[in-house]
Amino acid sequence: MLVLVGNKHAAAQSAANVLVIVNDASEASRTVSDYYIHKRNVPPANVCHVTTKTDETITRAEFELRIMQPIGRCITAAFAQDRILYIVLTKGMPIRIEGTTGREGTVASVDSELTLLYRRLLGVVVRPEGPVPNPYFLGAQPDSRGHPFTHERADIYLVTRLDGFTVDDVLKLIDHGMTDRTNGRIILDEKGHTPDKGNEWLAAAAKELKALGFSGAELDTNDAPVTHKTAVMGYYSWGSNDPAIKIRHFDLAFVPGAIGAMYVSSDARTLKEPPAEWTIGVWDKPATYYAGSPQSLMGDLIRDGITGVAGHVAEPYLDATIRPDVLFPSYVVGATLAEAFYQAMPYLSWQTIVVGDPLCAPFRQGVLAPDAIEKGIDVRTELPAIFSARRLDLMTRSGVKVEAAAATLRAESRMNRQNVDGAIEALEQATAAEPRLVADQSLLATLYLSRNQYDKAVERYRKVVEITPNDVMALNNLAYTLAVQQNSPQEALPFAQRAVALAAKEPVIRDTLAWVQHLLKDDAEAMSSARIASAGAPANADVRWHTAVILAANNELADAQAELDAALKLNPKVGDTKEVQQLRERLAGDKGRRD
Repeated sequence: MLVLVGNKHAAAQSAANVLVIVNDASEASRTVSDYYIHKRNVPPANVCHVTTKTDETITRAEFELRIMQPIGRCITAAFAQDRILYIVLTKGMPIRIEGTTGREGTVASVDSELTLLYRRLLGVVVRPEGPVPNPYFLGAQPDSRGHPFTHERADIYLVTRLDGFTVDDVLKLIDHGMTDRTNGRIILDEKGHTPDKGNEWLAAAAKELKALGFSGAELDTNDAPVTHKTAVMGYYSWGSNDPAIKIRHFDLAFVPGAIGAMYVSSDARTLKEPPAEWTIGVWDKPATYYAGSPQSLMGDLIRDGITGVAGHVAEPYLDATIRPDVLFPSYVVGATLAEAFYQAMPYLSWQTIVVGDPLCAPFRQGVLAPDAIEKGIDVRTELPAIFSARRLDLMTRSGVKVEAAAATLRAESRMNRQNVDGAIEALEQATAAEPRLVADQSLLATLYLSRNQYDKAVERYRKVVEITPNDVMALNNLAYTLAVQQNSPQEALPFAQRAVALAAKEPVIRDTLAWVQHLLKDDAEAMSSARIASAGAPANADVRWHTAVILAANNELADAQAELDAALKLNPKVGDTKEVQQLRERLAGDKGRRD
């Protein structure tokens, strides 16, 4: 059923290019990841642990804090920005980021948002509204079929997941992904024979496969759904959007390595298994819904033995679905599972998820050499070369001198290696070449503070405030350092007042003003700010003991004792400060007099 020699130029990647994500809060995630890591011999350094909810839907804030940022740190800490090509999520990870619907909506799949992590690491701002064109989509690169994915080709990661109704389903899927089988049939099931764009793509897929020498493509134009087929290597249909399809299972015998998808807007709405008696429903009868929709589920294809499948967590619209005329031809000329699906995917930051082992590539003819994926380390920036070139380009296009940009990136690289001395040296070089690099000036100030080099820290904070007068944190830190470390509360006061004027609701900012006023013996004024700060930051031990000292200075001794007790409970080490020791002596003496 298949006559295809393959593309002698095709190549694929290895486990060294995969980052496996484990949700430590999920037993399923731990089980699946352990199995996959063993099967593929994934290096320990390529395993990234996160802890997030096991719910299928999460907020965007949760996604960024618990998933995206930790994964970014894993990649950055290993200097693997270029080496990692594939991010593999595991069962037990959320599938959807909640948001608004429509063409410019903010709802999206976790997987699709993660594809843009490479851009985010570069410093590119990615807006949450609507889809983002996929730079790896074959429509954008018509001559790239058969060319393996690297970051020279596109500034994204290819994200897949190992998922299904049950852990057993997923383990079987992983096993099937190890195949080197290249024979089988690809079923392209049209919705009748109507003039529809989706049907045009299915017909084009059959035509393209034939042109490539693949004799197993079967274009079905009948009204009845395709069922009872053996040796199925590929499957694409309209699913429940075809009026003829009212069943969940088609008795298709998928061979290992089989891939597919459906033109269904909610087939990945859940990967929780429905009751055995549930079947395809209709929109006007909510009683026929499962997980909010009457439509087909991609999980059924996984249960039936497919190795790779794409689906949608929310409405993608037809133009955003996987293009079968790209998917199958790319796969049979040697693309990995991940490459084939992403070459066929028009948009990112949208609704699609791809389930399957990204390394599955039964038609591949070889593996890319490491130096074809990574280009070493750029000596100017000490970062991976492709990533470095992209970052330098972005920075210099924004007007930063190249020597300053390179020094900034050297500092970033050195910080990632815990080389603080080297980072300070590079930051000093960057700010000497480009004094208006506010982020560099602020980081230098922070590093100087950590080393008790207060004069140098103040100098840098002054430069930040000079460049950006409304930088609240710089104003606050400058005020606190002047008042506490340099014994200049009078000079600190206007900076603290400006910070509060800009961020009156921030308790830490209020606390700085209160403490500066206390050092100036203006405790009546300080008490108002201190009470506001304490109420706004009840878990901040420093704020609480500052408030206690200020309240005591106003003879509010009972309240001072309560604040001090709270501070010591939060952090007993605050009792080592001179001010707290003096306060405890005063409060103890007062209690003795009252007794």
